[in-house]
Formats: sequence, C-alpha cells, structure tokens
Amino acid sequence: MKQRVLSGAVLIALVIVCMILSPYTRILLFTAAAVLSVPELKNVFRLKDIKCADWAVYFFIAGEAGLTVLGLSVPVSFVYYLALLFLSMFFAVMAGILDEKVHGSGALATDGILLYPMFLYAAITYIGVSEGWIATFVIACLATWVCDSFALFGGKAFGRHKVAPYVSPHKTVEGCICGALSSLPTGVISYYLLGALGVHNVPLWLCVAASLAASSFGQVGDLAASLLKRMAGIKDYSNLIPGHGGMMDRADSLLFSIPVAWFCLYLAGAL
Repeated sequence: MKQRVLSGAVLIALVIVCMILSPYTRILLFTAAAVLSVPELKNVFRLKDIKCADWAVYFFIAGEAGLTVLGLSVPVSFVYYLALLFLSMFFAVMAGILDEKVHGSGALATDGILLYPMFLYAAITYIGVSEGWIATFVIACLATWVCDSFALFGGKAFGRHKVAPYVSPHKTVEGCICGALSSLPTGVISYYLLGALGVHNVPLWLCVAASLAASSFGQVGDLAASLLKRMAGIKDYSNLIPGHGGMMDRADSLLFSIPVAWFCLYLAGAL
C-alpha cells in the first residue's frame, strides 16, 4: 500500500506539472502515455500468438503528435487525424500481406490497437491544446477518480449483482450505480473549481451532466481494458507503475471519459 501511494503521488505530481507548464508539455505527456501503452498492448496479443505491426502504431503516434504541434501555430483540421489513421491502418494491412509473421491476425490486431486506444490518445492530445482543455480535464478527471472510489466502496458495501463476471469478476451493478451517482456532487464541485480557475462559461447544469456522462463512460472504458486483459489471462498490463500496474491500467477510464466530457461541452456550446 505504501508503494502504491508513493508511486501514485509521484505520477499525479508529474501529470499536474506537465498539464500546467505549456501546451507542448501536455503533448509530450499524452504522447509518452501512448508510446508506453504500445508494448503493453503488443504483449497482450503476443500471449495469444499474434504478432502486431507495432511500427505502424508508432508511425501514427508520431504523426498525431506532429499534427498537434503544428496546430499550435496554424489551423489543423481533425480530418487530418482521420487521414493519418487511415494511412496507418493501411500500413498495418500491408504488413499483414507482406510479412508472414504478422499475417491477417496481426494486421487486424494492429488495426484494433490503432482504433483503441491510439485514436483516443490522439483525441485527448488534440483536446489538451484546445481552448476548452481546462474545463474538459477538470470535469472528466474529477468525475473519473471520484467514481472509481465510490464504485469500489459501494460495491463492497452493497454489491450483489455482477456486471460482467467474465470481464471483471469484482464489479457489481450496485457499485457502478454508486459510482455514477457520485458524479452528481462531483459536477457541483467541478463548477466551483472552474470558477476559481477563472472558467465561467460552463453552467452548473452542464458540469453535472458532463460529469455524469464522463463517469459512466469511464466505467465502460475500464471494462474495455479489462476485456483485453482477460483475453490474455493477465491481471495487469505491466508493472510500469509500482502498485498500479501499467499505463493502460491507469489510462483506461480517462481514454473514454475525457473525449465524452469534451463532446458534452461542445454540444452545449460551451467550447
């Protein structure tokens, strides 16, 4: 437990510093997270005797980081990210055709990695340098972290019915409900926190609604990451972060909650 708390505190401090320093450090942070996730995902498929064309994934990561840096000086449409994704998926398919070790299963696995989680990492990097990044990250991160805690305690106290026993044996319907309900007061806290940070264009109702959506989709993100782990028969993606597992173990919920929070704010006209 001591090791978990210590490594968690160091990780949070590193993230906060990178987030507040500049847009470039935010790009570096999310790009590093994506890069560190590649060997973890590659290992998942390797355990199922599937070889991925990881170079196509690294090509996409480098490309989306470059596009985001470019977007700081000239307008860059998200269409370019879609084009980069298409090109990277094309490379993965060609690797399957030309490399007998990759073959069809490896090409499909690589395309899967490009769609999840790499395209979500790209979306978060894009959001991280956008005008509404503060509101998005405050709402999404608070909602996700509070939801995780309440879902855990709620599941232990009231849990009776399993959500998906094969995917996550310890998650219960009652715990998920407790986690989702916790997002309501969290949304109120986010509203006042954003006000203290000088962000006044996000109304209270929107903070609460976005918090609820982010926490709910964050729980789905956690289950999505667990699905891959169960497929490979592993508990954690790696031991990169002592006491916490791998990068994917830490990023799984946020990969879903951050884009969803941004989408809620965008639809409501707050961005």
